[in-house]
Amino acid sequence: MKKDKRRIVITGMGVVSCFGHDVEKFYDQLLAGVSGVRPIDHFPCEDLPVRFGAPVQHFNAEDFLDKKQARRVDSCISYGVAAGKLALQMAQLFTQEERSCLDKSRAGVIIGSGMGGMQTFVEGVETLKDKGWRRVTPFFVPYILTNMPGAILSIEMGFQGPNYSISTACATANYSMIAAANHIRQGHADVMVCGGVEASMNRMCYAGFAAIKAISHRNEDYQRASRPWDITRDGFVIGEGAGVIVLESLEHALARGVPIIGEYMGGYVASDGYHMTEPLPCGTGVAYCMEKAIDDAGIKKDDINYINAHATSTPVGDLCEIRAIKKVFSSSIAGKMVNGTKSMIGHALGAAAGLEIVATLMAIKRKKVHPTINVSQPESELEGIDIVLGKAKDLDIRVAMSNSFGFGGHNSSVLVAPYNG
Repeated sequence: MKKDKRRIVITGMGVVSCFGHDVEKFYDQLLAGVSGVRPIDHFPCEDLPVRFGAPVQHFNAEDFLDKKQARRVDSCISYGVAAGKLALQMAQLFTQEERSCLDKSRAGVIIGSGMGGMQTFVEGVETLKDKGWRRVTPFFVPYILTNMPGAILSIEMGFQGPNYSISTACATANYSMIAAANHIRQGHADVMVCGGVEASMNRMCYAGFAAIKAISHRNEDYQRASRPWDITRDGFVIGEGAGVIVLESLEHALARGVPIIGEYMGGYVASDGYHMTEPLPCGTGVAYCMEKAIDDAGIKKDDINYINAHATSTPVGDLCEIRAIKKVFSSSIAGKMVNGTKSMIGHALGAAAGLEIVATLMAIKRKKVHPTINVSQPESELEGIDIVLGKAKDLDIRVAMSNSFGFGGHNSSVLVAPYNG
């Protein structure tokens, strides 16, 4: 860690996922190699070319919001608020008594979303078309906004520090975490709740991704459809949910005497400047981002021994990242384990990096890295890289890297490590 930077630690984690909303059970399923992909029953999809995904399970919005609000809000809002509250509970900052130690002007929220309240948007358009503008709900605008999950969480917690959303497609949550960490580094905040959320189980989302041929069509073999790095991969599986963490200055966390989950070491964001939906195939843009993240953390490449890859199961994207990893680590690649969380939970879009940072932190905590499933015919370019396939592996993680890349050429890498005092 660079000596001129404030140390930042993680004190809370929260998830809403296809495996429920308990972080320990979430990671248990990942370690066991369970697929969260299932047929869609949330909306009529018989006429769509893709009829499966990884929807949120075992979730009741009324557990996290008052009944009236729980019935009204878009799922994007309820998922984001829920994951944020769960993270705050773990950080011991949820109750009024626990928050009494805070300077509320120095506590903020950055929870982003790629698409915001899409189901609310679709329903609003249908209402306008079928019934006229007078029947459009007055909640239409607030509930489609990407900033509203974090805004409502901030309102309920009374946080008055930095509060906004970032929307960089599938890299959203990493961008949000890096921005939050920088607020703490710059002295703007003591505590930041950050991550990403997406509620993507609707016909419009599926139709849109099907139209650009980005998603797998394996309706008859849906649990094996998310197959990163496999020669036969044909696109990603749509997932959803929320992943949120609590970042806190080390001094503030120590003063509160709360358990510390891990340490935020650094991160970086950059752009390919190449194509709207495809990454730069040679991987130089991704490699540059990874290099700068390592520089930001002030560590050596040899310190990193685990990479949670973006690995969506797209033909170009998967190998772009592998090429970047080889460029960055070259001779030091031995001993580094790489895996793909999306093989089990699908691609949660704006929430993906949030769910994956939780998986990464749980790997640090458990000292065990989850497998990548469904890779029966690995690409030849994987040679020389320890891709964790089939079964979980033990690993005493020194520093972990979590990568996420989004439509528009948005690249991001975050580095976390065990807290060692």
